[in-house]
Amino acid sequence: MAVAVEGPELEAAAAAGDASEDADAGSRAQPFLGGNRLSLDLYPGGCQRLLHLCVQQPLQLLQVEFLRLSTHEDPQLLEATLAQLPQSLSCLRSLVLKGGQRRDTLGACLRGALTTLPAGLSGLAHLAHLDLSFNSLVTLPACVLQMRGLGALLLSHNCLSELPEALGALPALTFLAVTHNRLQTLPPALGALSTLQRLDLSQNLLDTLPPEIGGLGSLLELNLASNRLQSLPASLAGLRSLRLLVLHSNLLASVPAGLAHLPLLTRLDLRDNQLRDLPPELLDAPFVRLQGNPLGEASPDVPSSPVAALIPEMPRLFLTSDLDSFPVTPRGCSVTLACGVRLQFPAGATATPITIRYRLLLPEPGLVPLGPHDALLSHVLELQPHGVAFQQDVGLWLLFTPPRARRCREVVVRTRNDNSWGDLETHLEEEAPQRLWAHCQAPHFSWFLVVSRPVSNACLVPPEGTLLCSSGHPGVKVIFPPGATEEPRRVSMQVVRMAGRELQALLGEPEAAVSPLLCLSQSGPPSFLRPVTVQLPLPSGITGLSLDRSRLHLLYWAPPAVTWDDITAQVVLELTHLYARFQVTHFSWYWLWYTTKNCVGGLARKAWERLRLHRVNLIALQRRRDPEQVLLQCLPRNKVDATLRRLLERYRGPEPSDTVEMFEGEEFFAAFERGIDVDADRPDCVEGRICFVFYSHLKNVKEVYVTTTLDREAQAVRGQVSFYRGTVPVQVPEEAEAARQRKGADALWMATLPIKLPRLRSSEEPRRRAGLSLAPLNLGDAETGFLTQSNLLSVAGRLGPDWPTVALHLGVSYRELQRIRHEFRDDLDGQIRHMLFSWAERQAGQPGAVGLLVQALEQSDRQDVAEEVRAVLELGCRKYQDGIRRTGLAPKDPALPGSSAPQPPEPAQA
Repeated sequence: MAVAVEGPELEAAAAAGDASEDADAGSRAQPFLGGNRLSLDLYPGGCQRLLHLCVQQPLQLLQVEFLRLSTHEDPQLLEATLAQLPQSLSCLRSLVLKGGQRRDTLGACLRGALTTLPAGLSGLAHLAHLDLSFNSLVTLPACVLQMRGLGALLLSHNCLSELPEALGALPALTFLAVTHNRLQTLPPALGALSTLQRLDLSQNLLDTLPPEIGGLGSLLELNLASNRLQSLPASLAGLRSLRLLVLHSNLLASVPAGLAHLPLLTRLDLRDNQLRDLPPELLDAPFVRLQGNPLGEASPDVPSSPVAALIPEMPRLFLTSDLDSFPVTPRGCSVTLACGVRLQFPAGATATPITIRYRLLLPEPGLVPLGPHDALLSHVLELQPHGVAFQQDVGLWLLFTPPRARRCREVVVRTRNDNSWGDLETHLEEEAPQRLWAHCQAPHFSWFLVVSRPVSNACLVPPEGTLLCSSGHPGVKVIFPPGATEEPRRVSMQVVRMAGRELQALLGEPEAAVSPLLCLSQSGPPSFLRPVTVQLPLPSGITGLSLDRSRLHLLYWAPPAVTWDDITAQVVLELTHLYARFQVTHFSWYWLWYTTKNCVGGLARKAWERLRLHRVNLIALQRRRDPEQVLLQCLPRNKVDATLRRLLERYRGPEPSDTVEMFEGEEFFAAFERGIDVDADRPDCVEGRICFVFYSHLKNVKEVYVTTTLDREAQAVRGQVSFYRGTVPVQVPEEAEAARQRKGADALWMATLPIKLPRLRSSEEPRRRAGLSLAPLNLGDAETGFLTQSNLLSVAGRLGPDWPTVALHLGVSYRELQRIRHEFRDDLDGQIRHMLFSWAERQAGQPGAVGLLVQALEQSDRQDVAEEVRAVLELGCRKYQDGIRRTGLAPKDPALPGSSAPQPPEPAQA
């Protein structure tokens, strides 16, 4: 926080405190005292600073009503500091003693050192708000029970196993939060809190509730989610003021019928329990949420959801966005990740405790293996450690949005194992009409993604022979005779249809027709010992009695070849009224065509590519309040109008490009020309090009900050952004020339759209230059990565009107926001840069500053910028490690003879 000290006495006290600290203290920020608020929780040595202030006793200190202090301090120093509060800050109304500001090596929040409170704190007669979250409390301090004026008590993320009976004697308590603790029971006296309005007991180990809880007559909200409740007391029906009741993720088999008659209840969350019956009033009520319950099932032994399958002793973890790891013990556990993924480790899955780490990665061609007709439906989930062997399969649920076209297609979870990718047996569970879970059993940990593919049928061919039929296309069969193989081998088939109208339009022949496209694959030797018979339906509209055999062509394609071969003369085609049969000795792709055209192989390649193409439009829009921030997007043409309507309030720009055809997973680029450039520090920016990968069911969008080297005071700068495939040419052609070159799917140029940077008003120039003249800084550290001045400029350029929300989550005070708005009025760019760089300068040298920025972006619903910052950090870490290895400074293995710790490089001589 910035210095906002009021009064000469306080300045003298703070100066005296700084003088007594070590030499490093000179670089630390001063405590923030604004009016009656004193914030010391963001600074190291906060207790020491407060003690110095208490010794000096400035007049402003006696007026402090709000105090924030970190508990990541020496326990004895912390106790001594708290003991001074009743005398020095006797007017305190709010006291926040929280941990959680520091993180471990895996990014998890660390608890503070607070285990108790001095008895003298009961003398804070005006205290109404006490926050002791993220600490190490095992029992509630006795002094808390004597704070008769306490209205809000926050005890979340501690180690409490019970609450004292005396808690019910706090007459003014209206809010009590004890989430993420170890509570197994509740005291009956809790029901005596007649003024309590909000009670949050989620994420504990409660299996029962005392009947006295029905005495909370003023209670408005009750949260009991993620416990082990198997039943509820009937007295809950007496909570006549209750409006919100959260009971999801428990083990409830029934609920009291009286809940249906609570007059003010507007939301009842019963998801993920074991409910098999409900009162009709609740079953039909619109405010009741019931997903994940086996309602109506007869057998109580068969669970129907991942959470309902849990045994009572199994722990449940609900991870927040700032956690990327969790422990698993032999007891097993059920885990819900912040990204919406569910994992279930059955009891005995691991013999020893293990820590699981996860990441949700953006899809890249190297991480997304797609077949010619596959489509990606999710991001890539990485689970570590890779290759870990569990004694029982781990249940995995991945959330995805179902594709529109689902006929003859199926959804599978794809994973990597032993340097190859394979599909797992997948079951779909519907949560909502547009939200499905892909459920599979994970035999190992690696990368996982959800893919839509043509229906696949497989079988194990024994030496005795067998028959393989397509489940989606009757008439497609493969007959394996006895002796076709010596050892059992696994074979599979996929079938893809092509619409007759599309083929006829492509060929310009009204009578052209094709059979379904057949793909056959196998494990083991490439060839069979005896010929295998393949049956394909005749092309649509053609029968064996009327066809002209001279127009019938059997085509064959074996990857990685790019052409289809006509093998009609090399096989014997046996024709019936509806089918064509032929024999092969090895597997690949087969297609039966009926046409008068010559060079059928080249035509088949065009038709095959047409099956894989997606027709899209490219969009380039500029923010209305900051035209240097450009949104680039590639989206299906049927979504263009709706997308533009949604973006119209914040963006403006040219009309979308003409229709462009792309393959699933195809890489393409965007380049800016005519005096417009893009920030080259972006990890997805190579030589001024912005890299995209097209996935039809995911968002293909980038927001970039563009600049110009031209003089904008005289006139506006007009340029263009061009989208293209392949390598970048030396010069980007003119728009008209690019349009002429854009022919077909293989054309280099796809679209060119205009960009205009308005003339820079002279009154804005000093402010913009002032924003760029800030001293260069490196925010972060070498191990976790740095953010440079250029990186922060990129972040600033993308915030736009969202910057005040980000600033508040960074800890900037509302008064400071108003000052920035006034100083840089009518200059949104100056407001953002000043806020961000001022905050960054105050964080210089502070651990965890970059993590705080990413967290603030996520909390402000700017996940796009947060992901970009993470990518910059990862890129920086890789460059740092590569540099260490190149210079020979990487630490050697101490077990090897002659190894020694690396010596720091000597400073360069002038």
